Amino acid sequence: MNRDILERLAAGPVLCDGGYIVELERRGYGTAGAFTPHFVLDHPEAIRQLHVEFLNAGAEVLQVMAFYGSREKLATVGRDHQTIEINRKAAQICREVAGDEALVAGDLCATWKWEADSPSSRDLVAAMFQEQIEAQAGVDFIIGETFWYLGEARLCLETIKKHSTVPAMITVSFRGGEKTVDGYSPSECARILTAEGADIVGTNCMRDPKRTYPIIDEMREATDAFLAAQPVAFACTDQVPWFTANPAFPDRLEKTLLTRYQMGEFAPKARDLGVSFIGGCCGCIGSHMAEMARALGKKERAQVWQPFPDTPMSETEFNWKHVRRDEPAVRA
Repeated sequence: MNRDILERLAAGPVLCDGGYIVELERRGYGTAGAFTPHFVLDHPEAIRQLHVEFLNAGAEVLQVMAFYGSREKLATVGRDHQTIEINRKAAQICREVAGDEALVAGDLCATWKWEADSPSSRDLVAAMFQEQIEAQAGVDFIIGETFWYLGEARLCLETIKKHSTVPAMITVSFRGGEKTVDGYSPSECARILTAEGADIVGTNCMRDPKRTYPIIDEMREATDAFLAAQPVAFACTDQVPWFTANPAFPDRLEKTLLTRYQMGEFAPKARDLGVSFIGGCCGCIGSHMAEMARALGKKERAQVWQPFPDTPMSETEFNWKHVRRDEPAVRA
């Protein structure tokens, strides 16, 4: 298998996996709150199973489950002394499941310790990124994700380039307005990160597909680099365009979950907008991933069972049952 992510992207869109920590909490492996990856030590079988599910659903990239795995973030749950062990174990599990079937992406993300114009903050954050990079040795490329500050995203990119030889992907998140917390638009983020050496740039998390499309458009206009997009699978609104501001967050999100077909519609539309690296973030599970794979032509279209195959349904019933018109019912 070709393990060069850039060559793979040049040949066509690549499908990444979905969300991990929110789904693990939903399955009963933790309490909604810090959302740190200590599950890899407490319940490694759960991490392994979720990787297997995404792989089986059609994911071509598995991401190391090390989100919020920096030392200071792990300190919030008293696990900072296990930082290296957690990151190493997460990378090991991911590599074992991926085998020769999928690429493995390392994971870095917002540290919650970034302060602009603070040399001490810069040194602390860079040291934490370096620690994770070294602990996740052996990945095919590294993703720096969910950055609300472009400044922290730039430092992540700089640290990857300094301490690793694999390609770097950086994605920025937009919570409230149309700019990062430190005041940069999507186009400025894409342009600056590309100029500073990011191999793949894009956006992830916080927003659902509908509210991710404008960001994709703006970034695509600003850069010729490979573009990535990984929205959440939770419905947002124009009034509250990011899911963590919804009163349902963090433990009543089930009622806002998008259907597999809604996420399936995102995949080809993102491709047509110029996105090469397509995936999901929080809320995106195996059924979403499988439909995204089918929509991109990476997985065979499955038949959908109808409970009463000989009884015609009204259009309302047809839509309510989420039966696809292009998918023949299984006949008894």
